[in-house]
Amino acid sequence: MKNRFLLNGLVILLFLVTGSVNIYSQDFPEKPVPPRLVNDFTGLLSAGEVNSLERKLVSFNDSTSTQIAIVIVKDLNGYAKADYAQRLGEKWGIGQKGLNNGLLILIKPTSQGSKGEVAIATGYGLEGAVPDLICAQIVDNDILPAFRRSDYYGGLDKATTTIMALARGEYTAEEYGKKNKKSAAKAAPFGIIIIIFIIIMFLSNSGKSNHSNISRSGLPFWLLLGMMNSGRNSHSGSWGGFSGGGGGGSGGFGGFGGGSFGGGGAGGSW
Repeated sequence: MKNRFLLNGLVILLFLVTGSVNIYSQDFPEKPVPPRLVNDFTGLLSAGEVNSLERKLVSFNDSTSTQIAIVIVKDLNGYAKADYAQRLGEKWGIGQKGLNNGLLILIKPTSQGSKGEVAIATGYGLEGAVPDLICAQIVDNDILPAFRRSDYYGGLDKATTTIMALARGEYTAEEYGKKNKKSAAKAAPFGIIIIIFIIIMFLSNSGKSNHSNISRSGLPFWLLLGMMNSGRNSHSGSWGGFSGGGGGGSGGFGGFGGGSFGGGGAGGSW
């Protein structure tokens, strides 16, 4: 009788463990077959955009062995975005085993009553080249501004270009951080000019004056010149040599290599 109770207990325990594993696996998509680096389970990107990013990332994988994956899911199933990204990266084994040089960009688009979420998760081997602070800056500077304009492809293209340059060592994380600070400083004068212009126009209209520098037909010459110079400074070739294209790999993506993730990365919402 005692052995029977023990056997029944083991069966129940096995059932509970098996059920938990099945529920857990249903929370995360299975690795794609055939393997792909860009996986949109929501239709957020067009087929052409998916293929363009795929060719770019396959080429990078072929030349460096570093694997950057993009996964777009409908729901995070109750997980925090960073936790979901880490678990999915581990489940798929993004990156090479031993090198752990994988990186996952996870996106959960906006839906009714739910904001959009994005997370970058890095494997152990990339945490030096792309540390958490830099992941946060990539999210804030490259991804979210484009996503808020519904330019999802543009945000992912820019972010992956930045990550690829960092992983190749084209510049360091510190240099990237300094570059962003300089860009923000250059953008500030443009905002000041706009504020000054609004104040001048307000004073001009209030006093019904026709100041020689302000015409009703357009902006003052000095303001136009300042805006043009500011525009050139804030938008001209930010990183010199690395532009977003990226050719396709010779034989397509061969599959993930069994990399591990250590909890590094960052995320944001829109």
